[in-house]
Amino acid sequence: MRHGKKIAHLGRTASHRKAMMANMASSLIEHKRINTTVAKAKALKKFVEPLITKAKSDTTHNRRVVFSALRNKYAVSELFRDIAEKVADRPGGYTRIIKVGSRMGDNASIAMIELVDFNDTYVTNKPTKKRSRRRGGKKKADAPAPAAAAAEATEELAEEVIDTVATEEVKEEAPTIDATADKEEEAAPVEEVKPEKQEDAAEDSSASADQAEQNDEESKEDAAE
Repeated sequence: MRHGKKIAHLGRTASHRKAMMANMASSLIEHKRINTTVAKAKALKKFVEPLITKAKSDTTHNRRVVFSALRNKYAVSELFRDIAEKVADRPGGYTRIIKVGSRMGDNASIAMIELVDFNDTYVTNKPTKKRSRRRGGKKKADAPAPAAAAAEATEELAEEVIDTVATEEVKEEAPTIDATADKEEEAAPVEEVKPEKQEDAAEDSSASADQAEQNDEESKEDAAE
């Protein structure tokens, strides 16, 4: 019986298991999330989280310890550079395991293991809402304020309406003044033309009267002869 044996052998030898954990941890550090079986995800969680804790203090000793476990210098540099800065304020619990179903073929339970701080879906930085308590005194004290604000708003709206109406009236009066001026200018030549016609008519009538007098005198002379 396996009483007190906490190591998950995963059906592999010790050397094979260490190499597999190193490869899975390097992939998790590089891609921030990987899919694997539930048993391997739980074993990887126990393997990688102590390494992330060591990466918080960037010392030569810690880098050598982490490198001996990961065996990948690129994963070590990214762990100490990017991930350590991201998880600096988190006291453990750097990974999350989410079950995603079963695998086709052998029907093994599949899970996704990811770094918590690199998932934007679950990160909520929304401001917390303040809870308001119902108290009669505060309501009575705050009641006049909205009424005064509403009165000020209505006064401002009325002033704006009056200003707009005044500007529209001024715009309407300006064209009427221009129209009256144009009419006066058009009417002025007509008035000047009328006296000229009257003078021509008076001259024609005087000329016809003189001619009539001359004709009468000539007829009288002819009669006298």
